Amino acid sequence: MTQDHFDVLIIGAGLSGIGAAYHLQDKCPGKTYAILEQRDSSGGTWDLFRYPGIRSDSDMHTLGYNFKPWTEQKAIADGPSILNYVRETAAENGIEPHIRYGHKVVRASWDSGEAVWTIEVEVEGERRTLSAAFVHNCSGYYRYDQGYTPDFEGLSDYKGQLIHPQHWPDDLDYEGKKIVVIGSGATAMTLVPAMARTAGHVTMLQRSPTYVVSRPAEDEMANRFRRWFGDRAAYHIIRWRNVLLQRFFFNRARKRPDRARKALLEAVREELGPDYDIETHFTPTYNPWDQRLCLIPDSDLFEAIRDQKASVVTDQIDRFTQDGLQLASGATLDADIVVTATGLDLQFLGGMEVVVDGRDMIPNNHLNYRGCMVSDVPNLVTVFGYTNASWTLRADLSSEFMCRLVNHMEAEGFVEVRPVAAGVKADEDFLDFSSGYVQRAIDRFPRRSSKAPWVLTQNYVQDIFLIRFGRLDDGALVFRRAHESAVGIASPLVAAE
Repeated sequence: MTQDHFDVLIIGAGLSGIGAAYHLQDKCPGKTYAILEQRDSSGGTWDLFRYPGIRSDSDMHTLGYNFKPWTEQKAIADGPSILNYVRETAAENGIEPHIRYGHKVVRASWDSGEAVWTIEVEVEGERRTLSAAFVHNCSGYYRYDQGYTPDFEGLSDYKGQLIHPQHWPDDLDYEGKKIVVIGSGATAMTLVPAMARTAGHVTMLQRSPTYVVSRPAEDEMANRFRRWFGDRAAYHIIRWRNVLLQRFFFNRARKRPDRARKALLEAVREELGPDYDIETHFTPTYNPWDQRLCLIPDSDLFEAIRDQKASVVTDQIDRFTQDGLQLASGATLDADIVVTATGLDLQFLGGMEVVVDGRDMIPNNHLNYRGCMVSDVPNLVTVFGYTNASWTLRADLSSEFMCRLVNHMEAEGFVEVRPVAAGVKADEDFLDFSSGYVQRAIDRFPRRSSKAPWVLTQNYVQDIFLIRFGRLDDGALVFRRAHESAVGIASPLVAAE
């Protein structure tokens, strides 16, 4: 007989969801759980994206789990290697049998009287329900069924192939062809050098430049330390080295943006030479870390440009034509294939509808709590990674926090926990990030305060104390036993007025 009620339901079988299952098994042994995955395979992002060159833009010593050392030579890993790492983790720890594929979560309803979540899922076109005492959302931050493509004028006139990286065709033949990649983010900078190896020519068409930094794909110190100290010790040493170095450079960039900008641009000039137009194509109008820096391994993008296999054009698109693109400057770009690396379509909690005691939860009317809960929403923890560091750093912390709550509630006889933000001022957006894909969707996310525990830090070290070791009796978390009355749901924004 299929089980329909669980202690914990985990949503998503990607990098975060598999990690959450490990933490739950390790720290809450005996708790029943299932992972609901809307697709037919595990791996999340690393199974979905199949475009040429797909890789991490973070080092694997921090993108990897805190409990499973990354042991391959390359620290900047390709997508298939990361997918294998995720699936290997599931296989090694008996997680795979807990995954229910083809289960798309569409609605989650909390009943305070019963202290239970009812989860509605779509399975093969039908609606089914499951229930759980606790929900852990690990569904990521963007829509899997579609990416973002602007409404380009004249698109119907174009006779070539138009492709979004999120839906890459397995049989695409681009050998010897003229390709235009629209965008200047991590996806575009991965695609351009990878496709340039066999394409006739690849043009990266950007509306505005992005800061680019190169680093070796292999971490020589990490590989040397593994030989000296063994996999586990070396992994944690390099992990902390990378965390602290990243934090150091981030703080330097924020405190002295002019100096950081100069250093980044000088590094690009060394790669491309004094005659290359760095000012036009690699000098952003914003300060470093106002948007995420683009990491390229082994200078592959710069090498493709030097070899004239790829080029960068900075201009606006006026319209699509039959043969390619007409630009605002009057120039034209012919293209057999146009790739729209124009961003993701962000969503909160996987886009599912959330109802608490009959009232719809509108995320922007609520406050973030410690980066992993939402005000007035009981028994739900969600994962949202860092914008200036590896996603998994906070994913691990969020899952550990979920386990702390589950164990504390069992020990004390509580059936419900919810953050209550009475009188707290929601004075900041969820993310302080100027990237277009963030700004387009910022009103779909909760807000935050400048004061703990309602902050959303971009500081892993600070979050260790806030999430892993922070007191549960902080005056914001309200716990309830079965015989006690539920705290009424309210909008913290209304309360703050």
